[in-house]
Amino acid sequence: MSTKLTIIGAGPGGYAAAFLASDLGMEVTLIDKEKNPGGVCLYRGCIPSKALLHVAKLLNETEEAKNLGIEFQKPKIDLAKLREWKSSVVNKLTGGLGVLSKQRKINYIQGTASFINSSTLQIRKADGSTLDHKIEKAIIATGSRIATIPSLQIDSKRRLNSTTALDLPEIPKSLLVIGGGYIGLELASVYSALGTKVSVVEMLSGLLPGADRDLVLHLQKRVEKKYDKIMLNSKVVEMKDTGKAVHVKIENKDGSLTEHNFDYVLMSIGRKPVTDGLGLEFTRVKVNERGWIKVNEQMQTDDPDIYAIGDIVGEPMLAHKASHEGRVAVEVIAGHKSAFEPKAIPAVVFTDPEIAWAGLTETQAKEKGIKYEAAKFPWAASGRATTLDRFDGVTKLIIDPDDERILGVGICGAGAGELIAEGALAIEMGANVRDLALTIHPHPTLSETMMEAAEVFFGQSTHMYKPKRK
Repeated sequence: MSTKLTIIGAGPGGYAAAFLASDLGMEVTLIDKEKNPGGVCLYRGCIPSKALLHVAKLLNETEEAKNLGIEFQKPKIDLAKLREWKSSVVNKLTGGLGVLSKQRKINYIQGTASFINSSTLQIRKADGSTLDHKIEKAIIATGSRIATIPSLQIDSKRRLNSTTALDLPEIPKSLLVIGGGYIGLELASVYSALGTKVSVVEMLSGLLPGADRDLVLHLQKRVEKKYDKIMLNSKVVEMKDTGKAVHVKIENKDGSLTEHNFDYVLMSIGRKPVTDGLGLEFTRVKVNERGWIKVNEQMQTDDPDIYAIGDIVGEPMLAHKASHEGRVAVEVIAGHKSAFEPKAIPAVVFTDPEIAWAGLTETQAKEKGIKYEAAKFPWAASGRATTLDRFDGVTKLIIDPDDERILGVGICGAGAGELIAEGALAIEMGANVRDLALTIHPHPTLSETMMEAAEVFFGQSTHMYKPKRK
């Protein structure tokens, strides 16, 4: 008799788990409030934002072509058609997941679910009807929601969040982005490329808190030229919709207050796990002080038949992390020896230039007192980066100086998100820096910067003279 598995939430973690469970012969029920699987990532996050970022890239490239002796007329932007195209991308992918779900004979229920006890769910279907559903094994994959600042809540169409901003209500003349994290900066890139005068306010001393400063430096230099204002060590203390604009009071680093008017304000201060309304209090599942469900390396909660994956179990809140956790949970339920213990979870910020890293960052190494050596290859020395007129980047390796193992990789530059997978593989495989230096990379490519960064460690980089210190 096959295992009966119920999964609450059909995002990248939930549907990946459901599909693998079906492939392994389990009887699967997948519950989500949307018509098809996809979750926040496909409907309101990763996919629509990257579609718009592709448009931003095209617009930026047509503008930068002036440096190469090619000049285009000012682009005509059909906002309605752009919205339609973005929606078509979402519909194609979510519709495709719906087909895959049916092909795998998954019992997909559109609705929401909460625990009555550890062995029973109450499902409220989209039509308003309810049913009790018996559980043999369950995986919670309800993801996260947008975090807010209650004191800055205003009832106004001019106040955007990471979901409503993707709807492109219009191309405003001015936009304030509250929060210098990856979501805010990605959306700022889109609006800036469309012609909006963008400002960013961040409470901390730099953009992208947590990322290595030498990677962020290239991005910060670029956006300082393109954006109207970058206000660091600053915070919004008051917002008011005047009817024609949002009036904002900002407390600056020195404690002074400045007042500004913006057509729109985008609040992007992060996300928080969705566990309320699940009825966890009727189970043995435990939640920590930050709202995350406690799990072990097998993704099992304190209630042995209930597992949890994705944003609800902790950072990093990334779709690919959720997918892998989902696979681990299913393998454990299927009786396989499996655990979620990656050496590296790659992260990508799809700004311009992109920033990506995997494994140990230099910032973490310093904070934890880990012995390391950093080897950097600047893209100014890359032939391919120069042909692209995009040498504002760097590839960095974090290396254990004793056994020369690669502990971490950081990249800033065009297409960094596509390059980081090689670094993640090197870390997972326990490769040392000589392995990377001896791997022949095609020329001329940006991937060569990985090889040359490894050669820098030995003082033997072909395109950069930096002798190894004795």
